Amino acid sequence: MIKQNLEKIKQQLPSNVQLVVVSKFRPIEQLKEVYESGEREFAENRVQEMVTKYEALPKDINWHLIGHLQTNKVKYIAPFVSLIHSVDSLELAQEISKQALKNNRIIPILLQVHVAQEDSKFGLKPEMVETVCKQIIELPNVKIKGVMGMATFTEDEILIKKEFRQLKGIFDDLKETNFKNEENFNTVSMGMSGDYKLAVEEGSTLVRIGSLVFE
Repeated sequence: MIKQNLEKIKQQLPSNVQLVVVSKFRPIEQLKEVYESGEREFAENRVQEMVTKYEALPKDINWHLIGHLQTNKVKYIAPFVSLIHSVDSLELAQEISKQALKNNRIIPILLQVHVAQEDSKFGLKPEMVETVCKQIIELPNVKIKGVMGMATFTEDEILIKKEFRQLKGIFDDLKETNFKNEENFNTVSMGMSGDYKLAVEEGSTLVRIGSLVFE
């Protein structure tokens, strides 16, 4: 079923939208099925679970960290993580740059922006993004590739689309002001199993889907 689910999802995604399979809480055997179906982009919420799975699975998998990241945990994923979606402070970016240097790497990151109505979600306040972005750009061993955000958990599609539109607008503003000639600033990570179609309509270039793959 996993392979069929993946095919169904990918048929619904435009060619410019990347699928990242959210593998959190899923056993290794199921992840091997995803891998054997041809997928190489996996996402985890927790550092320890990512490290365990990285060690157990083939090394050509690209690992995305999408959950809240504490500075004291960065060192465990710095050797191999492909993209950190959840950078929500200068302090965290500084630690990523420090650990990247130790591993002789430049680590790609996304700026997580708080566009939802729930206070429980993490992210930079929209009005702070420009300032923090300019500070992070100066760090030598991180590379900002775009933005990430989560919409409010609601059935109100108008609200969800409004929040996604706000995030895409922030991306567009940053592109215009700080990354005008940088082709690698190209990622709008928004949309999950319940709202990815709305996210794609509003300009997502990367969707993070878990439950629809494994149902």
